[in-house]
Amino acid sequence: MYVGTLSFDLLLGDVHSLKEKRSLVRPIVAELQRKYAVSVAETGNQDLHRRAEIGLAVVSGDTEHLTDVLDRCERLVAGRPEVELLSVRRRLHSDED
Repeated sequence: MYVGTLSFDLLLGDVHSLKEKRSLVRPIVAELQRKYAVSVAETGNQDLHRRAEIGLAVVSGDTEHLTDVLDRCERLVAGRPEVELLSVRRRLHSDED
């Protein structure tokens, strides 16, 4: 069994309230869940208007499949015009760790 995680650090565009922030972050989280069947949530910077951290996890029996799903998720977030992807942290774990 393999577990892959991604942590996205995002800079949001013209956002002036936490309500506006949620209106940008929620659709990204929902699309990742819907398209790739991953576990994903806003995991940090929840009290900042223009920053967001999104964490994502995938479980697979195959590292090739795991890497493919993580790559697709990263491309989806990086391609969103309303956010700037500042950094991505990727980790792969096996049950032998």
